[in-house]
Amino acid sequence: MNITENEKFNTGFQLHCEGKLKEAELIYNEILAVNPKNAQVLNLLGIIKLNSNKLDEAEKLITKAVTLKKEAYFYESLAKVYETKKDYECEIKILEEACSNIKPEFEIYFLLALAYKNNIEYEKAEKAYLKALELNPKSEKACYNLASLYLFLNKPEKAIEYFKICLEINPDDKEVLYFLSLGYFRIKDYETGMKYFENRLCRKTAITSQEVTYPHLIKKTGLWQGEDISDKILYTYYEAGFGDMIMFARYIPELQKRCKKLIIKPQKELSQLFRENFAQAEVMDLFYDEDKTNFDVHIPFLSIPYALGLKNNEIFMHHDKYLKAMPDKVQYFKDKFFNNHKFKIAIKWQGNTFYETDRVINVEAFAPLFDLSDVKVYSAQTFEGSEEFEKLASKYDITDLSKSFKDFSYTAAALENVDLVISSDSSLAHLAGAMGKRCIVLLPYNYNWRWHMDLTHCDWYDSVKLFRLGKKESWNELMQKIVKNLNI
Repeated sequence: MNITENEKFNTGFQLHCEGKLKEAELIYNEILAVNPKNAQVLNLLGIIKLNSNKLDEAEKLITKAVTLKKEAYFYESLAKVYETKKDYECEIKILEEACSNIKPEFEIYFLLALAYKNNIEYEKAEKAYLKALELNPKSEKACYNLASLYLFLNKPEKAIEYFKICLEINPDDKEVLYFLSLGYFRIKDYETGMKYFENRLCRKTAITSQEVTYPHLIKKTGLWQGEDISDKILYTYYEAGFGDMIMFARYIPELQKRCKKLIIKPQKELSQLFRENFAQAEVMDLFYDEDKTNFDVHIPFLSIPYALGLKNNEIFMHHDKYLKAMPDKVQYFKDKFFNNHKFKIAIKWQGNTFYETDRVINVEAFAPLFDLSDVKVYSAQTFEGSEEFEKLASKYDITDLSKSFKDFSYTAAALENVDLVISSDSSLAHLAGAMGKRCIVLLPYNYNWRWHMDLTHCDWYDSVKLFRLGKKESWNELMQKIVKNLNI
């Protein structure tokens, strides 16, 4: 590289670092016009193209750089191009080539592990993470990703081991503390897990939700942490999804025993159901007069079992029929939809995708249900995903219940009329379980912590059976298995 080229490079690189990409690109092209084999400039220009989402141009430039010079940084850049393209096989190929051609580098093995995971090659991903940690044992991101992989693979003990290493590196990492709690939950060590769960990110969401709807309410008093409140008013409020609130509603009778008065603020869709089932509590609707709402202590809803001091299996208390529907609403749905002698199945294929997208089931998977004799299928799908109903309605005899659901008290009344619920991991499954209705929950391969490791039974609800999607199984294949084993 002559002095003029070197000066141009330094100027171009400085502009690149300052984010002046167009100016940097002009200088890089000037250099390449004179010296088209400048591998470093080819790589940097490729990175600019990558950041501009011009992926084919980026691939061409960086591939040329790698061909000219086997350098770790160039391999990493090319791998990121393929990762952005979601071409994991090419990404793996180039990173494996790097492992063969250059001295082992931490970042190469780390990227390779991510590529293997994205390509559903989990055992290879594990080995690559372990190799990366050999090269850099103090890498928090490698420990964190390996721990997350173990949690994904239903190896919670291993996950806990590596999350703890993360905490040795960074003791105050709230996200690690939160995911560590999920590892303990998976092995049903709730006594340990609930302590770490208090670091959960969604707790901030809980407080934020109060600040949006009632800006000053929880600033009035302190957080309840399990002390004697027999002469005090306790205020508890939602922080997560409908299913979480329904699942933890089992603790409301215990709360009522602990305090003089209980005020509950669920989501508005749940308020009437809670009011009908917990008559001794004050259940808030939105837009109460904030200045007239008085209490002594408050607590987010998902902190309740921790504050109650529940130990392990005590967490599953009241695991059958702790919610019920009102008789008049049950009769309304019976008259309108269920006045037949067929076996009645309610289905739901999608919950709230804000939290997870793996739990979305393609509606075509429910097709085998419609081949069953003397069976009537009903859709209980609401909100997001309800537009998929037409795919079934255009082919099969299916009744849509959702337009009659003003809130969850109506959903409960409809469920009281069915014989079986088949649902994704969603609020409907929790409601069925809480009511003691026979229910099949369809779990993705990477399923939620609350269902634990042994899926032969459900700890939370006596009436629920769990079916997990195989590693490379489709929802259609899983449903065919379920239908073959239905006792109708």
